[in-house]
Amino acid sequence: MENIYLGRQPILDRDGNLSAYEVLYSEEEKADSYAHNDFRSAMVISTILNKLGTNEVLGERRAFIKIGEKFLLNDIVFTIPSRFFIFSLLEDVPMGERVVERLQQLKSKGFILALDEIALDANTVQKYKEAWSELSYVKVNMHAPFINNSETKEIIEQIKAMGVVVVGTKIEDEQKHAMALSLGCELFQGYFFAEPKIFEGKQCNPSQADILRLYRLLMEDTNIDEIAAEFEKNHAITLQLLRYINSGIFHFQKKIASIHHVLVLMGRTPLAQWLMFMIYAKAVAKGGEVSPLVLMVENRTELMRLILKKLQPDAGSNMLGQAYFVGVLSLLDTIFGRKIEDILEELHVDDTVKDALLYEKGVLGDIYALVKDIEQFHTDKVALFEKKYNLQEEIIDDLVLESMRQAVLFEDATKI
Repeated sequence: MENIYLGRQPILDRDGNLSAYEVLYSEEEKADSYAHNDFRSAMVISTILNKLGTNEVLGERRAFIKIGEKFLLNDIVFTIPSRFFIFSLLEDVPMGERVVERLQQLKSKGFILALDEIALDANTVQKYKEAWSELSYVKVNMHAPFINNSETKEIIEQIKAMGVVVVGTKIEDEQKHAMALSLGCELFQGYFFAEPKIFEGKQCNPSQADILRLYRLLMEDTNIDEIAAEFEKNHAITLQLLRYINSGIFHFQKKIASIHHVLVLMGRTPLAQWLMFMIYAKAVAKGGEVSPLVLMVENRTELMRLILKKLQPDAGSNMLGQAYFVGVLSLLDTIFGRKIEDILEELHVDDTVKDALLYEKGVLGDIYALVKDIEQFHTDKVALFEKKYNLQEEIIDDLVLESMRQAVLFEDATKI
């Protein structure tokens, strides 16, 4: 039996808010062969609906699912709940009479339809002339050779004029993001915000400095009363913490009513970890939305710990804490716009965490590299990790799915 992998990639709007996901499925050695296996779509949908549950994987958002001609024309498509998915047609689906009729049927029943990474030229506009009225999205690969063509922006404007939203894909850095914006894309797929611009000497803002000061107090041998008093000077942080601690993530018998109570029940290290998330949230929160960057960090930290526990079931709280900090510190350079080496020195991070982050050394370094490969859907490298650590089939996939559940739960608990 071949290994399977399920991945979830964010799709963001122009303000950087999370709009939707694309959920990807592949088998080992076949990561790019969607066109040769139309029914992978069924595997993705079945996994979300039957194995995990839509709320655990998607929260309040929809998932783009790649589909081919056979899946589209099979009547099983009508049994799928329309409110959870966006069917994204592969480029090789022919626009014959049967296909157009099926698109019309699906739209009439509330399904949302898209085209997946099509070429942008006059022939393409003509190919879909009978289908444009049924479509809501078109996905365009920002690495495709035609993107530099002078006609690209004009064609995108034609598509948008027909009421279709254009999604730029494969956006992994600021340059591609800027290109997609200039072409008129309204949604963006890829972790472009995870590629930091480094500006030497850039300082964190006051709220971030307050959080770092609280973090240092927690990690030093400071009296609990002194820490509680410092928290109470920062009303916004305190209110957010009390809301978080009273959410469904924790299962205390009584509601928390004071910071001193939080310190006693929660402990210094978990509270310091939460403060690290606040640094991300303070830097990027908009209009009460939980930033995709915050969700990415939550997913990284959860996955780091889950994988470590699978590799080393007897791992103690110290090593699990180190795994957590590798994940939570991994994107601080994005927030502060400074070199990660400098940030680690200021925070007095121990050598195990530092070596994992900077050099991908040791078991934590291996896990950190794996987490990044999972984010980029590098299934060949995931398979190599499984082989190196002699992991049974589907273990990594199951851990990825569990981390998705936890990230959705975290988002629900931390909405402002």
